Amino acid sequence: MVDLFAGPGGLDVAAHWLGIRVHGVEWDADACETRRAAGLGTEEGDVRNVGPADFPDTTILAGGPPCQTYTMAGTGVGRRALDEVLSFVKRMAVGEDVDTCIAGLDDERTGLVLQPLRWILEANRLGIPYDAVVLEQVPAVLPVWEAYREVLEGLGYSVDVGVLKTEQFGVPQTRRRAILVANRNLEPRLPMPTHREYRKGVSRSAGDQALLPWNTMGDALDRRDPFVVISNYGSGGDPRARGRRTSGEPAATVTGKISRNRVVALDQAELERFSNAEAGQLQTFPADYPWSGRAVAQQIGNAIPPRLAAQVLAAALGVELDAGLLDSAVASSWRDTRYGVHRPASRTS
Repeated sequence: MVDLFAGPGGLDVAAHWLGIRVHGVEWDADACETRRAAGLGTEEGDVRNVGPADFPDTTILAGGPPCQTYTMAGTGVGRRALDEVLSFVKRMAVGEDVDTCIAGLDDERTGLVLQPLRWILEANRLGIPYDAVVLEQVPAVLPVWEAYREVLEGLGYSVDVGVLKTEQFGVPQTRRRAILVANRNLEPRLPMPTHREYRKGVSRSAGDQALLPWNTMGDALDRRDPFVVISNYGSGGDPRARGRRTSGEPAATVTGKISRNRVVALDQAELERFSNAEAGQLQTFPADYPWSGRAVAQQIGNAIPPRLAAQVLAAALGVELDAGLLDSAVASSWRDTRYGVHRPASRTS
């Protein structure tokens, strides 16, 4: 698998759990430092400067392009340019060169969402099409994945797209991701939830009894006593509006600002704020994942939770995951799991 915009390795950790050999392309030097410390194959550089010809044996393309211009917490430039981006998808599909137009966008990160499509189209022209494609981004990018669907179906892929909620897949955090899965050889479907949806004020035991209760911060972290997390952002400057989650609930979306959140005991005594390792665990990275470089909190916040990524990858490949084995992988030492448990499939298998 080649993972574009690979970051510190959310998709790559999941791939290793599934026994898939993976190489990531990432331009952020700090994320690359984490990747190297974790033993992940890494091409440090811009995805625009490499392509399918550089990785001719790849059978799976994955990636999560930068989200800053599309997210509600970001600049909004990508959301405002959405119609242009959708038109570029159609033009690329018929072979037009839109590089100059993309370069004219207000923020270069907006156009990076089109790079996976370039790789897919180039691989198809070279006669080395990917067997499967997995893409993820913030929900605002769902229309782009819908446009991708039309192009991919024209190339012979079966495709499914939608928005998934991380707590419904065992992640101790509420987060929404727009997901695309595609496969040339079978009809993939987005994974079905394994856990119940979190709703503020609703008991963990409520909801569909065929599903597991959502996981909590207390489940994920090695903290002895109950606690409350008090957010210091997203409040519009009003302290009374600050979000609060107890250790008996999933975390709010983990971002690069997580270290600013206060953590207090039930008697309001101040506790240690989340460490990088704990923030990683809320994202379902192994507790001993070797975070390195600078801006570690930002690296963690930018990553897709590996537990969700594993279920999405399995769905794209038509593989059924054993929930118990996935629980064990998340809880295990990274040193014990990093090399995977299965032989990777070859292109001809």
